[in-house]
Amino acid sequence: MIDLHTHSIFSDGDLIPAELAQRAYHAGYKAIAITDHADHSNYDFIIPRLIKGCLKITEKGNIKALPGIELTHVDPRDIAALASEARKLGAKIIVVHGETLVEPVPAGTNKAALQADIDILAHPGLITDEEVQMAAARGIYLEITTRKGHSLSNGHVAGLARKYKAQLVLDNDAHSAADFAGPEMAMKIARGAGLAADEIAVMFANSQNLLRKVCA
Repeated sequence: MIDLHTHSIFSDGDLIPAELAQRAYHAGYKAIAITDHADHSNYDFIIPRLIKGCLKITEKGNIKALPGIELTHVDPRDIAALASEARKLGAKIIVVHGETLVEPVPAGTNKAALQADIDILAHPGLITDEEVQMAAARGIYLEITTRKGHSLSNGHVAGLARKYKAQLVLDNDAHSAADFAGPEMAMKIARGAGLAADEIAVMFANSQNLLRKVCA
């Protein structure tokens, strides 16, 4: 199992990176990306510290940890520039906090994110047909999430991804140890989103492919 969307104490997570990684390892995960919430005020604080922490975690050999960022509630007009700056600082995985049904994310966030240099559009809510086509064309992954609330639109996202051949990943959006769903529950949540067994296998393989790409 791979989780490319997690949070530590550098934003609103409960755990320091080392414990977050250890808890993920104990839950059966082989790799995680630590993608703390960021805007202009803190991205340059978070990324260097995650780079240092993830390097130390990974070199021990139990679990691979990648430094990342989740651009969160950022004005859509600023997403592309901020994503570029995060990439330059060394963020391996760039996530944008999509237009989830349970938070007042600025309208236009999904579209702006899909025009930027990002890897994953997280919990994109009632994403439009046009936006899913953009994701498919640009090779940006759409997230199926295990997180309560954000998961309300999983079925919608899965259905449009199937229609337009967009790529999916499944993430926990983990903020604490209890948030790592594990293989069995992750499979059930994917099935609950309407995905067939072969589609779930492809989705899990997508996480592996993205991991290989950013580590190349």
